[in-house]
Amino acid sequence: MTDSDRALTRDAAGPFDPPGIVWSGVSPRLITARLLSTAITLAVLAVPVVVLAILFPHWWQWLVLGVLALIGLWTVLLVPRQVRAIGYAERDDDLLIRKGIMFRSLVVVPYGRMQYVDVQAGPLARRLRIAQIQLHTASASTDAMIDGLEPAEADRLRDRLASRGEARLAGL
Repeated sequence: MTDSDRALTRDAAGPFDPPGIVWSGVSPRLITARLLSTAITLAVLAVPVVVLAILFPHWWQWLVLGVLALIGLWTVLLVPRQVRAIGYAERDDDLLIRKGIMFRSLVVVPYGRMQYVDVQAGPLARRLRIAQIQLHTASASTDAMIDGLEPAEADRLRDRLASRGEARLAGL
């Protein structure tokens, strides 16, 4: 195998990493948001079990708490890797969004198919200074989302995608 063959193989890493694409990542604060959301959910589930364990002790309550603790540990290990796997790239005619570690996905959204772009941020996201962009296309099944963007980047991306979508739509 020659050096050019090795370079081609390294660049063409399959359908999830098109050659020549520079991926932009999301904010690492998304890790905190996801971990806090999971912790709140697990706490809501654990509190009644703890109350039952105090009032009516039984062995199965410890089993439930153990399972909740394992889910929490699994989340702490998995979420940082999931967030690092999220990326997006703007190309001339479309936007690429990739996600996933084990179950990977690559969404290609042509600018001409975009109808509108939403920027959203709930209370936790606002507190952590992150936002989410949702792209709505002509087909409801192809809507795409990028979670965990810096607010300034979300604004920039919203404006850029909206203007590119209008320009492509006007060209139809």
